[in-house]
Formats: sequence, C-alpha cells, structure tokens
Amino acid sequence: MNIQLLSHTKFSQLAAQWVAIGMNASAGGDFVGVIDTSLLRGELRVRESMRKHVSWRAGGTAEYFYLPADLHDLALFLSQLPRTEQVWMIGLGSNLLVRDGGLRGVVVALHARLNDLLLIEQDQAGGLIYAGAGVPCAKLARFAALHHLAGAEFLAGIPGTVGGALAMNAGCYGAETWQIVDKVRTIDRAGELHERNPEDYIIDYRHISLKQEPESVGKEEWFAGGWFRLAQGDQDISRQKIKALLTARIHSQPLNFPNAGSVFRNPTGDYAARLIEASGLKGYCVGGAMVSTKHANFVINNGDATAADIEAVIAMMSNAVKERIGIELIREVRIIGDARRNRE
Repeated sequence: MNIQLLSHTKFSQLAAQWVAIGMNASAGGDFVGVIDTSLLRGELRVRESMRKHVSWRAGGTAEYFYLPADLHDLALFLSQLPRTEQVWMIGLGSNLLVRDGGLRGVVVALHARLNDLLLIEQDQAGGLIYAGAGVPCAKLARFAALHHLAGAEFLAGIPGTVGGALAMNAGCYGAETWQIVDKVRTIDRAGELHERNPEDYIIDYRHISLKQEPESVGKEEWFAGGWFRLAQGDQDISRQKIKALLTARIHSQPLNFPNAGSVFRNPTGDYAARLIEASGLKGYCVGGAMVSTKHANFVINNGDATAADIEAVIAMMSNAVKERIGIELIREVRIIGDARRNRE
C-alpha cells in the first residue's frame, strides 16, 4: 500500500471525492466527510504502515494516522472527530502489536509531539517535574537526574513514553510509575482537558483504571501528561544508577532484535520468564518470530516476522505455561487490529 502525505488542500479535495463516490460505508467515510483540516497544524496520513511505528517492526496499516502539532492541536482534532470513530493513541509503540489486517479508525501518535518537559518547582526537599505524554521515559529519567532529583532513575529502563507508562503503571527493578505521580492531565474525546489525582484511579500492577469509568465509548480519556514529585538527590548518584540499570538491560535482554519488552506480567511470587523457560519454549519459532534465548519473556522479530507469527508465538507461550505448570499468564502487551489469514 502506498503511504500518502496530504496537505490540507489535497486532503480536503480527496475527502470530497471520496464522499462524492460514496466511500462512506465505514467510520472512515464519516471521518473524511466532516473534519476541517484547514484548522489543524498537525500532519494527517492515509493508510500508514504501522510497522514503522511499533518496536516489533511488524503489522498492518492504519486507516488514518495523525501527528498533532501540540496539545492544543490534538484537542482541536479530537473535537472534530465523530464520536463513533475509533481512536488509538500510541507513543513509541514499544508495548503494541498491530495485526496484519491493520486498523480501522485513526491512530494518533504522541511521541515527540506532546513533548513538554519542565521543572515546575524545587526546594531543599525535592521538586516537581511536568512531562508530556510524548516524552520518552528515559529522557524524563535523565532530566530528573540533571536537576538533582531522585526516584525517577528506573524510568531509564522503560522503552516507552510517559503516556504509556501512566496508562499501564510501567515499572522495572522494583519501582513503578505511579509511585512518583503527583497528578495527571488527561484529554477526552471532545478535546477537553482534565486534571486528576492518583486518588481518582485504581492503581494496580501494570494496570490503571478510573474509579468512575466513562459512561460510553465516546467518553474515553487518554493521558496527555503528568506531574512527578521527586525527592532531592545527587546528580552523580542518579547517573550511576541509570548507567547500572542500562547495563543490566543490555546483559539480560535481547536489545539487538526488534521486540516489545516483557510480553507477560510476572505472576505473584514468580517470574513469567522462568515459567516460560521451564515450559521448554526458549527458542520456539513461528515464521520470523521467536521466544528469545536470552530472556524467555521476550518475543523477537528475526527480520521477517508478521504480526500473525508473533501472536502465534505469544499464544503458544500462554498455552504451554497453563498446560504444563497450571498458571495462567496475563499479557502485558496490547494486540489490536484485524487478523489476516494468509502470510504475505
């Protein structure tokens, strides 16, 4: 499929043509018929390959793909979308698999877009940092260390963005994102912004949900940024911690192959990697996808894996652990989109 980058004028012309010939059978038809791109400053793409935007480097295309200029532009974009239009928010795509059949609706990419990173306040006790949802977690960790603030070092080991870390309470080496959250900013389908406190959420291991969920699909909220409260620390000590953490990652994880990090959550009192290895699945392959021989909770792309290959390996991991050990693993990565029967 060809990727088309459309200017405001060209997109409006194309939208008019599509509506004129009746290509409004799907949600996408409604979308192109009502949005006014002349008001937007971001970049709208049609039939965008998602393999460029996920760390597994596999998967299908997105019907529409939007790169907002900033938070205000994102709010304006969302406010124009029909409430029935499916919206997918992504950051670095480091915890995501898009099936080979692709995605209906619109994908909104926040990485390097919602990228504000600010020191809000600081005193002898510590400080407060604001980070937009598109800021890489590692960048936030380094920024905190630069300002002699401690407690965010673990974020250097999370290969995603602040938005993703907030959405799943990402963590590593005994620390979790919401342990340092002061409050968050969210954006809803109408483009309206909200500030919420940790008390508004049910916070669990690799899971976050509002205590009062939105009433309908048209009421979703996504994280637009967060304020992080950190203790006063020492820049050199924080940098040493970050260096040690990254060294440990290099030694224990298959970072030289496309992957999406840990596939499954660790069950209480055990490790998913140990269970998968005990089930004899290290090195197990389907097509170009393989259970890493370095870390059994990682699935790597050897170069030509389809999303179907990767999903088949994940299913085998889950089934094998359940059948042989009796533990049901909970998937940590998101799998979205439509399947396709035939391998391309």
